[in-house]
Amino acid sequence: MSNLRPLEEEKYDMSGARLALTLCVTKAREGSEEDLDALEHMFQQLRFESTMKRDPTAQQFQEELEKFQQAIDSWEEPVSCAFVVLMAHGKEGLLEGEDGEMVKLENLFEALNNKNCQALRAKPKVYIIQACRGEQRDSGEIVGGDEIVMVTKDSPQTIPTYTDALHVYSTVEGYIAYRHDQKGSCFIQTLVDVFTKRKGHILELLTEVTRQMAEAELEQGGKPRKVNPEIQSTLRKRLYLQ
Repeated sequence: MSNLRPLEEEKYDMSGARLALTLCVTKAREGSEEDLDALEHMFQQLRFESTMKRDPTAQQFQEELEKFQQAIDSWEEPVSCAFVVLMAHGKEGLLEGEDGEMVKLENLFEALNNKNCQALRAKPKVYIIQACRGEQRDSGEIVGGDEIVMVTKDSPQTIPTYTDALHVYSTVEGYIAYRHDQKGSCFIQTLVDVFTKRKGHILELLTEVTRQMAEAELEQGGKPRKVNPEIQSTLRKRLYLQ
């Protein structure tokens, strides 16, 4: 007889408003419009109130996040969840605005944390980042294994500043991300396909996104390339979007 107790199926309450902000640099990023179209379709299906802004400067990335935070905190009905999609050129920890200036991702994430956005306190905040995180390219290995480790702790009456957040990067630290001129990015297109056609909580869906991307055969300049997203989670409950 096993003494192991099953985990409690605690879920986030998704009965309130769902809000989404997408900030996308399209300049010198062919395929961006296809990604924006796919995201708009996904947010409509998942019942999100979606706002999209094209070609923000580095300063406007910050300003739009702060405006989004203010809109959430002044929303008339309770807010259940927020999505932020950031698409631009970048390198580790930085996004490049339309003006060529850089903005720190950590500064963008600050706007919606449990300290700065009261309406989203203890509510799920999902960040999707389609950007390079370095210059390295992965040609793949013949045999490989995937391991995703999550550590969770019980929450007391007060909660830490940075819980209930999920960061989904299009590639792992140090590596470039790929886009197709006509089809959009492998990451956004795969994510939208899984989120709109599959059932499960969000970490299950993202595991499927990772599996599909890891199996995909990409080619750049005649050379085979592999790419997989990276997921960083401080979610305390299961997040179901469907």
